[in-house]
Amino acid sequence: MPKTLSPREVSQELLARIGQGRYAELAELYAQDAVVETVFEPVGPRRFEGRAVLGERLAAVAVASPVELTPANVVIRETDDPEVVVAEWDYRVHHRVTGRTFETANIQVLRVRDGLIVTSRDFHDHLALVMAGDDLPQLVRALEAGQRG
Repeated sequence: MPKTLSPREVSQELLARIGQGRYAELAELYAQDAVVETVFEPVGPRRFEGRAVLGERLAAVAVASPVELTPANVVIRETDDPEVVVAEWDYRVHHRVTGRTFETANIQVLRVRDGLIVTSRDFHDHLALVMAGDDLPQLVRALEAGQRG
């Protein structure tokens, strides 16, 4: 029987797979009934429920994302709750379309039970990614149209 990963190890594996562009393999790190909140998402849904929904979203990212993300300066803090870790890191971002490179800060609060993520509150700078792709006009139009989730 394979060893169950600790919350710290799950967080490290999640970041490793993102850095390797293995988005299609991310959903398997989440519980069937996982809930993910992308707190700073400017447009669209901010809450995703269930591994299947996350799998669909991550598959779309794998195909459509114009950015390469390399985690750097990773610090994972354990809390007084043995299921919860707080990860802080920077993404070194390379936008393949515009050629821009930059860093953006991230924080993620994960609850991991039996080696699977059951909840995640993600604090990413989505606006920096939008601006790197010169997509700000589309974002403004979407906000004006009330396309918030």
